[in-house]
Amino acid sequence: MTNSRLYWAAMDGWTMTRRSIKHIVREKESLMMAIGLPVAIMIMFVAVFGGAIQTGTDYVNYVVPGVIITCAGFGSSIIAVSVTQDMIGGLFERLRSMPLHPSSLMVGHVIGGFVRNAIATTVVILVALLIGFQPEAGVVEWLGVIGILTLFMLSLNWLFVVFGLLVKNVETANAITFPMLFLPYVSSAFVPTETMPSWLHTFAENQPMTPLIETLRGLLLGTPIGTNLWLSIAWFGGLLIISFIVATILFKKRKTE
Repeated sequence: MTNSRLYWAAMDGWTMTRRSIKHIVREKESLMMAIGLPVAIMIMFVAVFGGAIQTGTDYVNYVVPGVIITCAGFGSSIIAVSVTQDMIGGLFERLRSMPLHPSSLMVGHVIGGFVRNAIATTVVILVALLIGFQPEAGVVEWLGVIGILTLFMLSLNWLFVVFGLLVKNVETANAITFPMLFLPYVSSAFVPTETMPSWLHTFAENQPMTPLIETLRGLLLGTPIGTNLWLSIAWFGGLLIISFIVATILFKKRKTE
């Protein structure tokens, strides 16, 4: 019986994932924005600020890990709006009357968002290579990059599912993601934290994006990683677990309303 339920949930999750992927193909504007905005930010920082910011290496090499995180964050934020649209648009009510596992809706958004993020991140890296990015990573390091980015994207996707379940309209869903999208700008993504005022330096050093970016920088460029890898796993592994639990609770609450 348990295996049957798991199979049912998995197949329904795959059905809703295919729905999300079809939306990515049809809604080309969202995908282009998820790609275009990080690429524009990267080119702007490299071309406009690169000559003025001293990082001890070519600025394009320094800035790319932060742009990758910004790209993934922006792509994930779309999930909050999509979940809210499904909640208020009547899809959730229709699912309740069909032989579909209701939580498959959340799974579909998470995996679909991951696919969108993977596409956007790949394009950003390719553009970075064209404008001078020179990673030193081998196969093992690239696998490490994929692993840590997967953890980051999934944790953020589930967090934005929570946001989408909490709010009552699309406008609020769009606004509630802003603090998370802003965090990379107050980290070591674009400038060394040592250049910041002391009060901001303390925050930048101890918020989750900085160890994540330093881990990516270390894997891609061979800079020291230290404890940043374990801090990143702790931050985003914990966020993934908490967000999944909270999303499940909120979803069940919506079922009973």
